[in-house]
Order: sequence, then structure tokens, then C-alpha cells
Amino acid sequence: MDSLSTIILALSLIIIMFGMGLSLTIIDFTRIFVRPRAILIGLLSQLVILPAIGFLLINMFTLPAEIAIGIIILAACPGGPTSNLITHLAKGDTALSISLTAISSLVTLVSIPFIINLGLKMVLGQGTLIQLSILQTVMQVLVIVIIPVGIGMFIRSKRKNFADRMLGPVRKASAVVFVLVLLGILVKERDMIVSYFQQAGIAALTLNLLTMSVGYGLGYFLKLPFNQRVSIAIEGGIQNGTLAISIATVLLSSTAYAISPAVYSIIMFLTGGAFIFWANKQFAARQAGYSTGRMK
Repeated sequence: MDSLSTIILALSLIIIMFGMGLSLTIIDFTRIFVRPRAILIGLLSQLVILPAIGFLLINMFTLPAEIAIGIIILAACPGGPTSNLITHLAKGDTALSISLTAISSLVTLVSIPFIINLGLKMVLGQGTLIQLSILQTVMQVLVIVIIPVGIGMFIRSKRKNFADRMLGPVRKASAVVFVLVLLGILVKERDMIVSYFQQAGIAALTLNLLTMSVGYGLGYFLKLPFNQRVSIAIEGGIQNGTLAISIATVLLSSTAYAISPAVYSIIMFLTGGAFIFWANKQFAARQAGYSTGRMK
């Protein structure tokens, strides 16, 4: 996305994060860290399993070097604020998603250079020094996620009735923003979209589906609540595409490396939308089951 699109999306996400904060309390976050199993599983999925799947895929598929490196860049990146939005719309554990985004964004300051360097050596036989701006990453998480959520939580603590009234409108506004962003990306990339998908589509889609499936499967196997499984699946599959494109074009000076992240950014909105629909249907079925006493 260009600078204007990025600014508009950032402002939209700030407003949406504020709305999410209206639905959260301190207890939602302390509960996660008192019982840290969910956050540990989420970090394992994000920081270990995702890069491992990325390396597996570039060995499984016969990919041009620039596409393979783009897949590795993606696999090294954390989830972004968009994952919090999709979790919110899918009725997942929003506090868990926000916590995973914040922690993984900081951890990947160290892991991204290591993973990408390893990928460059594997694909090209050579590495390069990659340095990320710690201040820029921290400020992005603070400004777009933590501060707006914190303000929303503060208002909820003082004006709970107001916060409750705003939950419905905020969720609807979030859905509208999600659709507009998807349409904007498709329109902007319409001239190159067919070419990009021919080069990187299958690998990017496989990465997305595998990471979401593995994240959800881990949560299911380890008996996490359904809303936490949803959060971990989304956090694993919805990557910070803007960061990946920036690494490719700015740090590695290659627009070709940005093809995979660009394709993935489109795919993750499509699969994210499908996952929102599925998760909401599951929640509705579970609520109906609880109300009739059929589900435990």
C-alpha cells in the first residue's frame, strides 16, 4: 500500500482499537498471564512454527528465488493490528490477540534478522545485515494498539453503560473497514494481481492455511477454550504485511521480494473473512447448544 493508504488504514485501526478497548477490562489481561498456557501456545505458533512452515514450503515448492525469499520474510514477521481486528470480528479472545501482537512484535526485532538472513543464505547462498528500528516498532504498537485500547478500557471503567451501548456500532464499523480495506487492495493491485498470483499465489495460500490450521489445531489438542483457539489461529495466519513489504523494499532494496507479501496481504483478508464467518457460525451453534443443554 502507498503512504496515504497506510495512513488511512492506521487511523481506522486506531479508532477500531479504541472501540475494542470499550469491551475489555484489566481482568481480561491479567487472566491471560495468570493462566499463561494460551499465550505460550500462541507465541510458539507465531515465533517457531510459522517460520518452520515457511522454510518447509520453499523446499517443497519450486519457486523463483525472489518469491521464496518473500515467503521467508513473511514467515519472520509478527501479527499486526489487522489480526486484532479480525479476532474482534470473529469473537475470539481479543485480549489474548492484543497481548500476542505486542509481545511478538518486540521479540521479532531479534528474530527477524536471524530468520531472514538464514533464508537468504539458503536461497542465494549469501546473507546480509538487517537492522530494524526498535523505536519505530515500539511506537507502532503503542500508537495503533496499546494506547487506543487503554483509552477505551479507561472509559469503560468510568462509563460502563456508554461502553456497552457502543459495542454494537463499533463491531459494525469494524466490519465496514475490513471490507473497504479488502476492496481497496484489490482495486489498487488490479493491474498486477494476476501476474502476482501466478508467481506466489499457491505458496502464499498454503502458508496462510497451514499456519492458521496448525494454530487452531494446537489450541484444540491442548484443550484451550474455543475463543482462544480462534485468536491463536488468526494471530498465526494474519501477518504484518506492511512490515514485510517494507523489509523487502527498504531494507533489502528489492521490489521483487515484496511480491509474496503483497499476494499474502490479499489472501489473508479473504481467508480472514471466511474465518470470521465460520467462527461466528460456530459461536452461534454453541450458544444454541448451551441454551438447550446439549453442549458442555
